[in-house]
Amino acid sequence: MPLSRRAKRTLSRLLAPAEQRARVERAAYPDAGHGYDALGLEPASFELAMAAAWPLYRYYFRVQSHDAVNVPSTGAVIVAANHSGMLPIDAALLSVDLFHRTRPPRIPRVIGDLFIPFMPWFGTAMTRAGMVSGARANVRYLLEQGELVVVFPEGTPGIGKGFSRRYQLSDWRVGHVELALAHGAPIVPVGIVGAEECWPQIARIDSFHGFGAPFLPIPATPLPLPVKVHVYYGEPLRLGRGGADDPETVRAGAERVKSAVARLLERGLRERRGWFS
Repeated sequence: MPLSRRAKRTLSRLLAPAEQRARVERAAYPDAGHGYDALGLEPASFELAMAAAWPLYRYYFRVQSHDAVNVPSTGAVIVAANHSGMLPIDAALLSVDLFHRTRPPRIPRVIGDLFIPFMPWFGTAMTRAGMVSGARANVRYLLEQGELVVVFPEGTPGIGKGFSRRYQLSDWRVGHVELALAHGAPIVPVGIVGAEECWPQIARIDSFHGFGAPFLPIPATPLPLPVKVHVYYGEPLRLGRGGADDPETVRAGAERVKSAVARLLERGLRERRGWFS
C-alpha cells in the first residue's frame, strides 16, 4: 500500500537531520497541479528519498565532496558524471551531494534509462522522487525550465562493464552536448571515485531482459561494501549556443566533457589513500 504524503513527511523528519529538512523547505518545487510537477516529481517523495539516502551518504559511504562551488546556483545546468557500481548507487549519492552543496538548494533531476519507468513500483517511486526518463523531450523541458539536470553519458553499459574495467570510461553518448548547445546550458563534469568498488560485479546474465533491462548483474558480495566515495566537480564547460545540428561540433563537445571527467577520475585515484579511507 503506497504511503500517504503525511506518512512520507513523518518518516523524512525521523530520518533526516534538521538542516536537511530546512533545505527541503527552501527548495523550489514547480507544481503543475495536484502536488506533482509536469514530469511526476512529488515533493514529499523527494524529501523521503533524500532522508532515506542520508545515512548511507553520511555514515556508510562517507561521501566527500570536492569543489561543488563549480555548480552554478541558478539557470539550466547539465551535470555529466561517470557511471559505475553495478547498481546506480552513484546516482543516489550524487543527488544527495548536489542537494546539500548547492546554494540555494537545487533539486537534481537525474536522467534515467528508458526501461526504469516500466519496473513495477520502483519506476514510479523513482519518478516521484525526481528521476526523469531519458526521452529527449523530457530533458529539453527541464532545461527550458532552468533545472539542474544530471546525466550519465555512459548509460547502463557504464555500470555493467565489470570490475576489471573500473574507471575506464565506456562509449560516451552525445545527447547531453546537443541539448547543451541548443539551450546554451553549461556542462559541469563530475568524477565519482569509490562507486566502482562499492558493489563489484563478477558476472552478468545477458539473456535476462525483464522489464526491458539489458542484463542481470551478479554481485561479488550480498550487500554493497562501505567504500568511501569522493565526488569531484570540474569547472563548468561553456560550449556556447548553436551548432547542435552539426555532428562534428557535437562530437568535439562530447570529447571535451569526457576528457574533463577522465582528468577528475585521475585526480581522485591519485589523491585517495585506499578504498575505505
